[in-house]
Amino acid sequence: MPALFSDDWMVDFGNAWNDEKDLGDALAKIGFNSVIAYGFDNEEQPRGAIKVENGYVVEAGAFKGQSLNWDLRASPANWEKWCQSGIGMMGLGLAYTSGKIKFKVGDYGAMIKNPAMASPFIKSFEVMGKVPRS
Repeated sequence: MPALFSDDWMVDFGNAWNDEKDLGDALAKIGFNSVIAYGFDNEEQPRGAIKVENGYVVEAGAFKGQSLNWDLRASPANWEKWCQSGIGMMGLGLAYTSGKIKFKVGDYGAMIKNPAMASPFIKSFEVMGKVPRS
């Protein structure tokens, strides 16, 4: 099984994202387009990234220095916990205020205040949990 945020894992995550209509369709309704990176909070660069166009992932893989709209970081243990049990709205708020999840790029405040973005963001953690990892 691929490691979390590895090239292969990101491709599988992108496919799982696209298979989850509650995620892609919800973001398509607001014309969501972004490049989102994921990684560990003690590393200089993210490990993986996805490119989302009109709610659906069109590119996924290892981070290659592309310009980002979002860069999400957390410890490996926290990512694993969220992959196993999801995060929920309250959990996300606690994780953000306690520094367990960091937005190196992106506006957490604007996202969380917009239900059309916040709900799919929470759903993306559930989708992460469906992707096998080592």
